Amino acid sequence: MAAVSIALAFSLDSLKQNQSKKLPLSSRYPSLCSSRSRRRSSLRFASLPSSHSTSISTATETGEEEEEEESTPTKSTGSYDFLEETFRTGRFLSNAELEKLKALEGFAYFQELESGTMWVRVMRQGEMDSTVSLLAESFGESMMLPSGYQSVLRFLVKQYLIERREVLPHAVTLVGFFRRKTDSGSGDGEEEVVDEMAGTVEVCLDKRGANASPPSPTPPKESPYVCNMTVKEDLRRRGIGWHLLKASEELISQLSPSKDVYLHCRMVDEAPFNMYKKAGYEVVKTDTVLVLLMLQRRKHLMRKKLPPSTTSPSDVVESDNELTSSVNV
Repeated sequence: MAAVSIALAFSLDSLKQNQSKKLPLSSRYPSLCSSRSRRRSSLRFASLPSSHSTSISTATETGEEEEEEESTPTKSTGSYDFLEETFRTGRFLSNAELEKLKALEGFAYFQELESGTMWVRVMRQGEMDSTVSLLAESFGESMMLPSGYQSVLRFLVKQYLIERREVLPHAVTLVGFFRRKTDSGSGDGEEEVVDEMAGTVEVCLDKRGANASPPSPTPPKESPYVCNMTVKEDLRRRGIGWHLLKASEELISQLSPSKDVYLHCRMVDEAPFNMYKKAGYEVVKTDTVLVLLMLQRRKHLMRKKLPPSTTSPSDVVESDNELTSSVNV
């Protein structure tokens, strides 16, 4: 099965809060997706927890005067010792959001392939640079950009991933790892086992995690959306893309109330389109030829209805923690 490599869809609009000048590429690639920060003006956050902190950050509602700020009680979401630094958002979280973060921390998808073993889990903070490189290479390849643009692309992709982490647990970036099979009968002694990052995919679980400027045709913001899927070039055609998609669907089944999953596929990408069709996705809308005037590829919007899940998030945490330990992730 051919693995899938889909072009990124980011928006450069999200960078204007962090830069005094727009980058030259901002007017040339309008198809890039971005997210907007929510409710920044209404909340003031306490200092972010250090690596030794055992309690969650707190948020205090700001008043019109300093005296009112001091008298306003601090809202605390309580202890979250079970969360790694990667999953600490530094903002006020409801109990439901904490439960979702706990489920994300324990989520793992494991699969044996003919050529090795792969597993999928949520991207950790220390894996951001590797994920950025993988996405930037895929985007540059799909757009046929000169290699000199790679440093700019990496910067833009990293800014995007940093902003997307702010909306956890409503959207999440998954990463897939691959371990090649070793020849146990070679007689050369033990070979070093190397786990390499094989691919990545982004999953938007609900309206609060939806991209502010999604590609056309526009999917419903309240429905789960799968995007930015790519597989490392030398690991394609091993079924990794298929299982990245299946891991995304499993996560959606566990954490999203909506079971209608949407994704985009460019009309020129025949192999990913066939994979999506095999997985049960159907075309619901297609771009008109007018998008060609904006130097964009025509795309299909595809949808699949997932069966209802009988597993609760708390059950997922327990089972997936055991799975994660078994594969030494």
